[in-house]
Amino acid sequence: MLDLSLAIAHHLLIFAIFGVLFAEFWAIRPGMSEATVARIASLDLGYGILAAAVIVVGFGRAIYAAKGWAYYSHNAFFWLKIAGFAAIGILSLPPTVALVRWRKSRALPGDPEIRKVRRYLHAELALFAFLPVFAAAMARGYGEF
Repeated sequence: MLDLSLAIAHHLLIFAIFGVLFAEFWAIRPGMSEATVARIASLDLGYGILAAAVIVVGFGRAIYAAKGWAYYSHNAFFWLKIAGFAAIGILSLPPTVALVRWRKSRALPGDPEIRKVRRYLHAELALFAFLPVFAAAMARGYGEF
């Protein structure tokens, strides 16, 4: 039952984090109001919380679930998935910093700033597409070393 519970939680968290990321991408655009910036900043905080939960549940699943750490730790696709998630996390830092700066300064961002943040969000979304590919390969035993 632990294996099933962790798998369900992990999948729901991944879907939720993708939804939040896509919502940020959709909402950050020219002409945002101060209230919109504040709402997106709150959404971004939720993104960070979800990311932490994905990591905790994911490693819990890798360690305590049916296949165990020995299976995952010797799989290249597991490590690619971890590296991809870490890269997404690193790419999420500049948008987070920008949102905090915009909210605190109460100055609305200009078009160049918005384009820059959207480029980071584009990159995050592009990398996100690789996560299910790596997960599917890993679950089927490809990439064992």
